[in-house]
Amino acid sequence: MRLAYFDCHAGISGDMILGALVDAGLRIEALQRELDKLGLERIRLRAGKVQRHGIAATKVDVAAGEGQHHRRLNDVLNIIDAADIPSRARRRAGAIFRRLAEAEAEVHGISVERVHFHEVGAADAIADIVGAVIGLEQLGVERIYASPIRFGRGTTRSAHGVLPVPVPAVVALCREVPTERTDIPFELVTPTGAAVLTTLAQQIGAGTPPFLTRQIGYGAGSRDLDEVPNLLRVEIGDSDALLQKDALNLIETNIDDMTPEIYGYLIERLLAGGARDAYLTPVIMKKGRPGVVLSVLADPERTQSATDLIFRETTTLGVRIRRVERQTVSRRTEVVETAFGPVTVKVADYGGRTRFAPEFEDCARIANEQGVPILDVYRAASSADVG
Repeated sequence: MRLAYFDCHAGISGDMILGALVDAGLRIEALQRELDKLGLERIRLRAGKVQRHGIAATKVDVAAGEGQHHRRLNDVLNIIDAADIPSRARRRAGAIFRRLAEAEAEVHGISVERVHFHEVGAADAIADIVGAVIGLEQLGVERIYASPIRFGRGTTRSAHGVLPVPVPAVVALCREVPTERTDIPFELVTPTGAAVLTTLAQQIGAGTPPFLTRQIGYGAGSRDLDEVPNLLRVEIGDSDALLQKDALNLIETNIDDMTPEIYGYLIERLLAGGARDAYLTPVIMKKGRPGVVLSVLADPERTQSATDLIFRETTTLGVRIRRVERQTVSRRTEVVETAFGPVTVKVADYGGRTRFAPEFEDCARIANEQGVPILDVYRAASSADVG
């Protein structure tokens, strides 16, 4: 399994995430091609080498031609949903913006629907978030871990005027997340950076499972701080254990009085919000009524958010939660060459044996673009050599 560990010793922001991923091997040309699919005017990425306290790093700047633009959550989600980018990237980006909207709604005491994104509604901020999830996808990262998030102090100017550092939205986003306060007199954590990390990371501040580091990247912030190197470090590698063991919570509830169409929407929301798995089991309930058991596997730190979502979006009045242990085979992603072009495959290693399966979305995209049967693409990828 491919892991990424973010060291947030100098905080985190959207451009620092992009810089770290590019420094770790993400091809900025490939990222630019994907961001072009958003349909926003003149988004251009620029990457250059810089130094912070003698450490070489990559600084990525996002230039956008539209200027400041205020958007609501649905405006941003429509842009993302209309883009021809990988579906998991769409789900992850949507989940990040929903989390941002919920934090802003809490801070301003309004509904999520009334939230106006100011800085994070501009094209460059959308590019930061969508670029981060696409970059992780292109690097094959499946799980994300991070150090505690470090805050600065002082004040900063925003569309709402002068705000204390960390700004209120960041504090809301980092609730129940390990953080550290420093005396560095600058904003170290932006809402964009906090939203990406707190939405996608499996664990923050609690260490990582053993893994073999393959790639290291340093993303530079805009300032050259005196106190610390203003860098975000990412380490990307593969788990070195054949079987991974993790403790999860199984959330279950029986439902027999809800419109069936809602289940698909609910499962999509649960998975986008970080649930490891979500599925339905048909059952016969009391008085012979047909019903459904909704089962959700979630990390302990995401159990409450998943439970809250179930209560908000279903008719249930209660859930059952129990601790379970899961064992998984070490997995990674590779790209194989076929007669139809490159195809991403999932590779699993166990007991000296390797097995792999082509990614359906890659096969479907190639089949549509080239007008060939999807089974032909699938067979070509299945018979290709895996490095």
